[in-house]
Order: sequence, then C-alpha cells, then structure tokens
Amino acid sequence: MNKILLTALLGILIGAIDIIPMIKMKLDKYSILSAFLFYFMLSFIIVNVDLYGIKWWLKGGIVGFSLALPTIIMVAKEDRKSVLPMLIMSIVLGTIISAIDYFWIS
Repeated sequence: MNKILLTALLGILIGAIDIIPMIKMKLDKYSILSAFLFYFMLSFIIVNVDLYGIKWWLKGGIVGFSLALPTIIMVAKEDRKSVLPMLIMSIVLGTIISAIDYFWIS
C-alpha cells in the first residue's frame, strides 16, 4: 500500500485511540477535534522525520512529547490534573506510531 495512505490510516487509528476517553468524559468538541488532528498530523511527522540517527523506539516519544509540550503548558494554566495524562499519552502514542512505522510502514 502507498506510504501516505498507510500513514493517514495510522493517524486516524491513533487519533481515535486518544479521543475515545475524551468522548466518554464528554469534553467539548473543540478539544476532541484538536486532539484528533494533533495525533493525525503527528503520525506524518514521526514517519517522515529523521532525528540524527536516534533509534526508532526513542524517536516517536521525543517527537510526540516535544510537539505536545506547548499545548500541555497552555492546558496546565486551567487544569493541572490533565498535564500528566497528556504527557503520558503523547509519549506512549508517539512511540506506538514510531513502532508501527518501523515494523510495517517503512
């Protein structure tokens, strides 16, 4: 299959994994859409970036954490209890994206 299509499907899958708990908690639609688009675009970034020879299992977590950090700082102003789950999800889902890229896409 085409690498772009596989990356898009990966982004949809990872985005859905992230927003399911948000839908259950009945968060506002803008937060849900923002989180989905973040992980959808994150899959394209992780799949196509080369971090100076850093191993695949570390690349996803670093990129996910780095790109989520500005949003996490902004959210921390209003809701400190969301910071840790956001940090964990960005690192874990970034690593999952990187693993799927390593084993199936690339």
